Amino acid sequence: MDIGLLFSRRLRKGRLRWVVLGVIGVGVALSQTEVMRELYSNLSWQAWIAIAVTILSFSCNALTQIPTELVFLGGLGVLFVTGILKESEALGGFSNSGMLTVGVLYVVVAGLEQTGGMSWVSRKILGLPKGLYSALLRMMLPVIGISAFLNNTPVVAVFIKVVDEWARKLQISPSKLMMPLSYASLFGGICTLIGTSTNLVVNGLLISEADHPGLSLFAISPVGVPCAIVGLIYVLVIARWLPERISFATETEDTREYLVEMIVQPDSPLVGKTIEDAGLRHLPGLFLSEIDRDGQILSAVSPHIKLNQKDQLIFVGAVDSIVDLQRFQGLQPATNQIFKLKGDRIDRSLIEAVVSNTCPLIGQTIREGHFRNRYNAVVLAVCRNGERLSGKIGDIELIPGDTLLLEARSSFIEQQRNSRDFYLVSGVPNSDPVDYVKAPIALSILIGMVLLSFTGLGMFKAAVIASILMLITRCATPEKAIKSVEWPVLLVIAASFGIGRALETTGAAGAIANTLITSFGDNPWISLIIVYSITTFLTEIITNNAAAALIFPIALAITRNLQVDILPFAIAIMIAASASFATPIGYQTNLMVYGPGGYRFSDFLRIGVPLNIVFGIVAVTLIPLIYHW
Repeated sequence: MDIGLLFSRRLRKGRLRWVVLGVIGVGVALSQTEVMRELYSNLSWQAWIAIAVTILSFSCNALTQIPTELVFLGGLGVLFVTGILKESEALGGFSNSGMLTVGVLYVVVAGLEQTGGMSWVSRKILGLPKGLYSALLRMMLPVIGISAFLNNTPVVAVFIKVVDEWARKLQISPSKLMMPLSYASLFGGICTLIGTSTNLVVNGLLISEADHPGLSLFAISPVGVPCAIVGLIYVLVIARWLPERISFATETEDTREYLVEMIVQPDSPLVGKTIEDAGLRHLPGLFLSEIDRDGQILSAVSPHIKLNQKDQLIFVGAVDSIVDLQRFQGLQPATNQIFKLKGDRIDRSLIEAVVSNTCPLIGQTIREGHFRNRYNAVVLAVCRNGERLSGKIGDIELIPGDTLLLEARSSFIEQQRNSRDFYLVSGVPNSDPVDYVKAPIALSILIGMVLLSFTGLGMFKAAVIASILMLITRCATPEKAIKSVEWPVLLVIAASFGIGRALETTGAAGAIANTLITSFGDNPWISLIIVYSITTFLTEIITNNAAAALIFPIALAITRNLQVDILPFAIAIMIAASASFATPIGYQTNLMVYGPGGYRFSDFLRIGVPLNIVFGIVAVTLIPLIYHW
């Protein structure tokens, strides 16, 4: 089919037509203004290409299903091939400390996850609220508070896995919570001077360029705290319209029902708690069928029954829920065979295997067939074609077609993949056993990392030290640490730095900002609005620190011409540079939740643009009232 015909058909229907027509209309209208004519004369062809690549990258992300990392890497490639970016500039994002910090933090998070430290965070901070609104409050309030005094990147890195697991328990789509998680960290960052590096950058510029004594810790709070409160209210008001890209029902839907036995350990924190309080009724797709208590079978399990030590709990449910069950501190598989397997338990995972009709154990019970000795694997659960099995796992007599849930080393898959004993062998994702003994070590490393970040070492070095300690102490194994890294996120961050660099080096960003700001009269309040708006816009397409550094000298020149104080403009730049809600590339925490939330680029535009406007209205209204001209 002719490409032009295909494109014209696309234009005649759907949102692409309206977007293209809108862009053309706005371009034609702006081209007739004095502002744009002046801008045309100030921009080189390199600057126009940089602008075109940026717009095209945004459009492809908003309107197509092309992976975000491919779009931005493609845009970066165009800027490099055309000579707009030097080799060092194009590759600079891949050595940027911000991107590398995010990558190293994935290793730290892997250590917390493998030791159960995240489960502790979830249990102690988040609890088990009922409903989306209470869940948002329980999550966002502590994140705002923590992010006010800690770098928001590690805060989000720690909470991503916690929130994902927590959402499963609450039966809420993770995409309903991930975007608010990132936003909450941004809300907290504007509440104090140390909440984000952008505030410190602007404060440094105040001292060096404006001969200002500098700001105190809570100097930004009179504006930052109201903005954070308004932002929190906004998220709660639009909660029902938050994207639901990951369907919880379809994600947990599983026709295979396993029978699995778990035992309450003597020192378990679950002892004395009711089934309800222990959270054993909040796992989706899982049914507690009976409790074996000293040989007495409790078949009608009430949510108010209190758990005793050595209670054997018989569950029936889907494999995803059984994986969650394995992560409960104080619960372990009822069979003692897991402790007789060779190797450390942290090196094992869950594996599904379907028994074939040529398996030598057909007609024997799992115990009689000495399954562990034969395969160096332990049967944790059994599924039989939708039939609800009863009794002990070891007493189940195997028949062809039985699906076994095994705990074994990953080498089991390679050894048995072509075996005649099993029809199919496959690993269960994210099913690594949790080593709770090392949880205090992992949490201590996390706290130490946070404290080190306040010293002269900085966040990157602190994260590197923490990741090394996680590996040395075996809180995280090297193989699982590497697998935990979200490479697409890192690629997008690195490529976006390069595109932002092109807007800076070609003069496109500065020319746009300077032309627009200097074209609007001599009213300080109007100038403040323009400074805030341009900073917000630039923050969405280049890094927040770069946007702040780019706008500050322009704002300083304006204040000197108007003979007004620089402080209101500095506060506006701080707030605007951190108010990055409209694109996933505007701030790295947005990118970090982009994948786990299953979002599209347009989700951030739809939710974030109104929030940017609300933030701007609150900020430019309060700033002149609090920080006088």
